[in-house]
Parts: sequence; C-alpha cells; structure tokens
Amino acid sequence: MAITANEVKHVASLAKLEFTDEELQKFTGQMDEIINMVEQLGEVDTTDVPVTSTVTEEVNVMREDVAVRGTDRTLLMKNVPEEKDGLIKVPAIIDESEEG
Repeated sequence: MAITANEVKHVASLAKLEFTDEELQKFTGQMDEIINMVEQLGEVDTTDVPVTSTVTEEVNVMREDVAVRGTDRTLLMKNVPEEKDGLIKVPAIIDESEEG
C-alpha cells in the first residue's frame, strides 16, 4: 500500500501541522517505508508464538510506600531570596493592570 503526499498532507492538517513541499515529500517517503514494514510484520506466521505480556522475569519491583519526614522548613527557607508568611515570594508573571 503506497502512501500518497495527499494522504500525508491530510493527516498533517488533522494534526494542525504545516509542511513545506520538501518536507512533505520526505515524510511521504518515510511513512511509506513504515507502512511497508508493518505490512511485512503482518505476513509473519505467529501461530505457535506465545503471547508476551512482559519481557522480564521480574514479578514486582515496587517498593513499600513509606512516609518519610521532609527537610525542615526553616532550613529550606534559608536558601530563599524573599519570603512572606512562611511562603516563597516570587515576582508576578502576569500583571493584571495590563490590557490584553
């Protein structure tokens, strides 16, 4: 199944992407190669191949969820340039007085 430039252009528009003609040709070729590889995989006989749900023998590598005390607030606040009421004071990012 060959992928056309129009199909790539359509998918790009759905994803709100814009490509130059050069990029469109490049991506069309790459998509065509990917589709061909997927079609090749579809031809492989996997009748006697067991389903793989994991590739390792590990059963559970999770650790116990244990609460630990964090760093003392006063120690942390020693590194803060400016604080107010026990919180870190940062400069305003949005000035509400500005008209948009």
